[in-house]
Amino acid sequence: MEPHRELGDFLRSRRARLTPDAADLAPGPGARRVPGLRREEVALLAGVSTDYYTRLEQGRHPHVSEAVLTSVAHALRLDDDERDYLFALARPRPAGPRRRRTPRAERARPAVHRMLDVLGEVTPALVTNHRQQVIGSNRLARALITDFDALPYRERNFARFVLLDPAARDRYENWDEVAETVVANLRLVAARHPDDARFNELIGEFLVKVPEFRAWWDTHRVAQCAHGEQHFRHPTVGRLTLHHETLAFPADPDQALCLYTAEAGTPSAEALALLASWSAPAAAVPAPAPASAPAPTRKEERR
Repeated sequence: MEPHRELGDFLRSRRARLTPDAADLAPGPGARRVPGLRREEVALLAGVSTDYYTRLEQGRHPHVSEAVLTSVAHALRLDDDERDYLFALARPRPAGPRRRRTPRAERARPAVHRMLDVLGEVTPALVTNHRQQVIGSNRLARALITDFDALPYRERNFARFVLLDPAARDRYENWDEVAETVVANLRLVAARHPDDARFNELIGEFLVKVPEFRAWWDTHRVAQCAHGEQHFRHPTVGRLTLHHETLAFPADPDQALCLYTAEAGTPSAEALALLASWSAPAAAVPAPAPASAPAPTRKEERR
């Protein structure tokens, strides 16, 4: 990914969606040749010269201050995720020296796995890294979504499941919404990890194999998979509406825990409890008690 070209594409896409009326600007004289704001209008709102903003949008301004980026974000009415994306594109982290090491984000800590096992009694939960590689899941998550542990390592990826596995289109009633949010999250990650070869290979694969991916990618929508409702069609327990919540690990910033819960007293809560019971390990069947021996005769007692 080329951050400066991506920056220009992103700024143009955000400028195109903002009308003068939404930006509290007079429409100005003459017919408008652009769907949203003109460059000079964004420059005016951001308090910079038109030439400066034009060079920024064309990727010809390598050193941008935080104050200018903040002003541009405000002018374009960016939300928090979009603002973070803007900063990541405009001020990418310098590439450090290459060294051979095992990335911490490839594994979840043993304590995290124990937590997943405990949660597996009541709520589906999984842990992913920044590539959406599933590096931990409990039995209820595997029963609800798919058995990631049974897949080859390369395929244990939430984005791959949603976008490439035909079963996902059946499992999610709102598949389009889930898939678009997954792509928006990948967009956000792309700016934070522009030199991640495995991640870029994943994006290339989606561009080739997923018909809808390019259109979603080119919208430059960015979003965290932070929280929201998801609607499932499960082959065993039927329909469930669950709320998902994503929590970050302060000690492992490239990892996140995703939990799925149902509102108490709803049919979805009953279905989730049924799924927990259905997916529980088979209880050990106690060995039958030995038949009671007949009472010994007096002759046997004497022996």
